[in-house]
Amino acid sequence: MLPINDVAAKLGLSPAEIVSYGTDKAKIKLESIGNERKGKLVLVTAMSPSPAGEGKTTTSIGLADALNRIGRNACVALREPSMGPVFGMKGGGAGGGKAQLTPADEINLHFTGDFHAVSAAHNLLAATLDNHIHFGNELGVDVRQILWERVMDCNDRSLRQIVVGLGGSLGGVPRESRFDITAASEITAIMALATSLDDLRERLSRLVLARTQSGEEVTTRDVKAEGSLAVLLKQALLPNLVQTGEGSPAIIHSGPFANIAHGTSSVLGTWAGLNRSEIVIQEAGFGADLGAEKFLNIFCPVAEVAPSLVVLVCTVRAMRYHGGVDKADIAQPNLQAVEKGLANPLSHIENLRAFGLPVVVVLNQRHDDSKEELDFIFKRFESEGVAAVGHTCFADGGAGGEDMAHKIAGMLDTSNGQVVKTSYRIDDPLKAKIEKICTQVYGADGVNFESKALKTLNMLQDKGYGKSRICMAKTQYSFSDNAALVGRPKDFHINIREVRLAAGAGFVIPISGEVMTMPGLARTPNLEKIDLNEKGEPVLF
Repeated sequence: MLPINDVAAKLGLSPAEIVSYGTDKAKIKLESIGNERKGKLVLVTAMSPSPAGEGKTTTSIGLADALNRIGRNACVALREPSMGPVFGMKGGGAGGGKAQLTPADEINLHFTGDFHAVSAAHNLLAATLDNHIHFGNELGVDVRQILWERVMDCNDRSLRQIVVGLGGSLGGVPRESRFDITAASEITAIMALATSLDDLRERLSRLVLARTQSGEEVTTRDVKAEGSLAVLLKQALLPNLVQTGEGSPAIIHSGPFANIAHGTSSVLGTWAGLNRSEIVIQEAGFGADLGAEKFLNIFCPVAEVAPSLVVLVCTVRAMRYHGGVDKADIAQPNLQAVEKGLANPLSHIENLRAFGLPVVVVLNQRHDDSKEELDFIFKRFESEGVAAVGHTCFADGGAGGEDMAHKIAGMLDTSNGQVVKTSYRIDDPLKAKIEKICTQVYGADGVNFESKALKTLNMLQDKGYGKSRICMAKTQYSFSDNAALVGRPKDFHINIREVRLAAGAGFVIPISGEVMTMPGLARTPNLEKIDLNEKGEPVLF
């Protein structure tokens, strides 16, 4: 690893412009971010994934390393990994093989304490609300309509539904409650969207905590807690700076869920990269129907940025899966399934072009990809007029991505400033915005709203939230809301069973299907493999 001061120097940052956390991590001071935004932004998204994942993070890191190897000045902007899944089933979020961040163990665990700060702020707010109810409930909070529960950055299924307030008159008011994982906290989403300390404080003040019996909202401002929350979160708002295994700058900041939130790193982190490097590689979670859609409809308007290019990560394995192969067999060559499964990435490309953006397909190649399958895929993309290139960054690091880097750099050099054509107008009614996403992006024939969801939508529209953006929650494995409908499904409707408000983040969340906000541990969780080696160093996997 390079000393963090040397990594900062690659972004033109002096030691006085960062806050060092030891010799290998730092935070970028807000006043050092700048406001020129002179670099070009590359969005990394993917086809609908297989259950094994397709390597967006590995591709993003490998692309940054490869661009720097060919003489371009690039950095990568990624979300902070949630600690819970590291010990559970998902594993880390720092890339893989020879295309990963360092120090990976610290990035995946406590890092610079940002997630802990969010947990503390979130739970302080929950305690403040309960305290208000205990001491007379002057605001008239209906304890059956408390919307702000507690969080922790650990997988624990036993806390999904609990009872609090037991223990007599000094133990609070008994009621049902729950814990979510910290990445699902609305404060995490706010940290990724806030543009300044003042904006952070204002967004925190708008958080809706509960409702009264008459249906009035109770907010952070009502319980006078926004100042304390801002103090807890002040340091966490600073973007984090680390490096890849090849010394490329990496800005890692905030970690909102990609299902009930928008699933990408922070506005401030993006600005820091764009102001201080030629090219910023930024990943959005899940497939393009979720991650890219939210990035373009939510993140870009807030950040006032637009990607110059979109990278669609694909794998042969995922094409086999979307061609109908069972997940247990997706490592076996199957040209017929690949031919059928190509409908999935081609549909994502069509959607991305509808946003007005150029697209390049990047094939994350594996040892089990057959030459016959690869030749067929590249010829098919060529026949469709789609730029496509492969990489082997997992196995070979930046050297395995030089073809990819040359292709993307060439496209960037000939691209003009882009303007995102959003899926809806901000003045559209909430219901119309949802319908436009479902029909135009997912390809649904229509939307079925359950009565509860429709009632909430009408209430939010009437209460002045009509200009909120839409943050869809559905399965990542299909364009539809049915994970079993792989490939490019037809003749389906999206079913919205519930609608939630994220007033501080500025979006409304239509929920299709079940949304898990507190993961559980697997039968054989990763925690059984984690230990210290003979030198006292952590070994995660």
